[in-house]
Amino acid sequence: MRIALLSTEDLSGYVTDDDLLVGPLRALGHAAEFVPWKQTAVEWRAFDAVVIRTPWDYQNDLPAFLGVLGRIESQTRLANPLEVVRWNADKIYLRDLAARGAKTVPTIWNEGGIDGRRVEEWFRRLGSDELVIKPSVGANAQDTLRLKRGEADADALNVLFDKRPCMVQPFARWIVDEGEFSLFYFGGEYSHAILKTPKAADFRVQEEHGGSIRRVEPPAALSAAGAGILKHVSPAPLYARADFVRTADDEFALMELELIEPSMYLRMAEHAPRLFAEAIDRWLR
Repeated sequence: MRIALLSTEDLSGYVTDDDLLVGPLRALGHAAEFVPWKQTAVEWRAFDAVVIRTPWDYQNDLPAFLGVLGRIESQTRLANPLEVVRWNADKIYLRDLAARGAKTVPTIWNEGGIDGRRVEEWFRRLGSDELVIKPSVGANAQDTLRLKRGEADADALNVLFDKRPCMVQPFARWIVDEGEFSLFYFGGEYSHAILKTPKAADFRVQEEHGGSIRRVEPPAALSAAGAGILKHVSPAPLYARADFVRTADDEFALMELELIEPSMYLRMAEHAPRLFAEAIDRWLR
C-alpha cells in the first residue's frame, strides 16, 4: 500500500529519525513517502493511509492543521485519527486524564490576563518557589518559561499569554536531578523507553535545546503507569509516547501524553522501526 508520512516543509534544526521507518515498511510491501502538511495540491485519496509523523510547526496554525487532517480523513485513513488529535492538541487533556484517575503533575489552567496578584496566587496554590508556564497549545518547549518567586515579570507574561490559554505547574526538580522518562507504544504494545536530561543550567530536555538522551529499562512502577495511561484513551491510538517525571514520593506523574507528532526515538532501540512498521501493517489490514 502507499503511505504518506505527514511532515513539514523544513525540518532543519530538528533531530528526526523517521527515515528509519521507510525500510521496514517496504519490507512489508508498503511504499512510504514524506509529505508536508501544507502542500495544498496533494490528492490525499491517492494514498491508502496517512500517518502523522513530523509536522512540527502545526502549533503555529492549529485551525489550518486540523482542517488539513479533516480533508485527509474524508479521503483516506488517518493515524492517529482526527478525534484523538483534536483532544490531544490542547494540553487541557491532562485535566481529563486526571479526572479519570491518572496521576499527573498538578496544573493550574489560565485563560485570562496575567497580573502580579495572579502570579503570586500560582506560587501559593502550587506550594512551590519555582513554576513552569507554557501555552496550552504548543510543542518543542516553545514559549515555555521557568519562573522563580519574587523574580517573575507579570507584565512580560501578560504580553506573551494574554490572548493564549496557558498552563502553570510546579517546577519538577527531578527533571534536573534525574531527567524525564519517555515510554513508546506501537499498536498498544510497549516498545522502548528513554531518559532525557537537560544540559547544565537548563530545564528543557529536548535535543534541540541541548538535552541528552539514553535508553533505559523502566522500573516496574513506571511501566505500570505507562500502561495505565493508555487505558484512558479511546479510540486506541496507533502510536503513543508518554512522558513521566519521578515525584518526591518516588512515584511517576504524567507530564505529557503525545499522540499527534511525537518523536519516537526509533534509533534508540534496534527493534523499534520494525515494531512501528508492523503496527502500521496490522492497522492497514
